[in-house]
Amino acid sequence: MAIPPRVTDRAFARLAEIAEDTGESHALRVAVDGGGCSGFQYDIRFDTPAEDDIVLEKDGHKVLVDPVSLPFLENAVIDFSEELIGARFVIDNPNASSSCGCGISFSM
Repeated sequence: MAIPPRVTDRAFARLAEIAEDTGESHALRVAVDGGGCSGFQYDIRFDTPAEDDIVLEKDGHKVLVDPVSLPFLENAVIDFSEELIGARFVIDNPNASSSCGCGISFSM
């Protein structure tokens, strides 16, 4: 069985901020799809939990990973980054052998 990714406190804190700003709690889905300039690409969006999702939860805030994406995200770290170019959820994936400059696509 694949070891699920770890979600940082900063990522959960950002989900809490979004919930406070919107008045509703959103689950963050992190998935891996084929495509992108490096072979695979991350799909990061708000979504509703599916029955077979792996749910990573802290203080009522959820990050979802589907079983197909789980092996690609084994031991990865899901974080939130704020930089001069913008703020976004990011993934530090030890399974990726290379990635594109934007960090959205990777190869294994």
